[in-house]
Amino acid sequence: MKFNKTYLLAFALVLFSCKTNVFTGKKTLNFMSNSQLFPMAFSQYSQFLNENNVVTDTPDAEMINRVGSKISVAAERWLNALGEEQYLKDYAWEYKLVNDPAVNAWCMPGGKIVFYTGILPICAGERGVAVVMGHEVAHALADHGAQRMSAGQLQALGAVGVAVGGQVAGADQQTQQILNQAYGIGSQVGGMLPFSRAHETEADKIGLILAAIAGYNPDEGAELWKRMAANSGGQAPPEFMSTHPSSESRIEFLKKLAPTAKAEARKYGVTSFK
Repeated sequence: MKFNKTYLLAFALVLFSCKTNVFTGKKTLNFMSNSQLFPMAFSQYSQFLNENNVVTDTPDAEMINRVGSKISVAAERWLNALGEEQYLKDYAWEYKLVNDPAVNAWCMPGGKIVFYTGILPICAGERGVAVVMGHEVAHALADHGAQRMSAGQLQALGAVGVAVGGQVAGADQQTQQILNQAYGIGSQVGGMLPFSRAHETEADKIGLILAAIAGYNPDEGAELWKRMAANSGGQAPPEFMSTHPSSESRIEFLKKLAPTAKAEARKYGVTSFK
């Protein structure tokens, strides 16, 4: 009976928890509201900043803020054009540079962004930062964190095929674990990984268009990933084992997408690109 109730709960969550992605028009699994998710994400972000070496008052830190502000304005313009004027009302944008050699950047739900200093040489300037910033902002705008948390909770119920190590998130520690899993920690092949690759491709598309609307040349997308591939030294895992598309797939996709991104930017009066 307990087994049956668990699956009945999982079925009900799936049935009644679909949300439309405003950028793609597709239905997505998401039973996390902004009022639930954002305070938790903001708290984790503050804790992270307190525990790490935040860089301030340097040209690089100023660049992260400048690019982030332009990308967030681009997001607002795009959403207003889609008739979603209230979409960002609960967002609290923040852009921080952290002194860490990791080649990484991320955006928490609600617009809390971190760039690590280790990714800046690969960005090779403001255009590269804009491509990465657009991609990370896109994850937040498309509710990817909330979707992965929703899927993670279903996994915890045993409803998505592979357990991620726990019960339904209820206690703070369990909720924190699910939030970490939403950012790719502890996922399993055949369960969450293909879902994550779909998110990465969607974020590439939305992010490149955001960068173009912000005035940055979307041709930089493919060039950035060429540098990423070179930096990895060929050590990236096979695509089916990765939470990200292969570098080759990504470069080709971004090359083909660049003209579309430019055309979208022209709708907002952007006719030249930095």
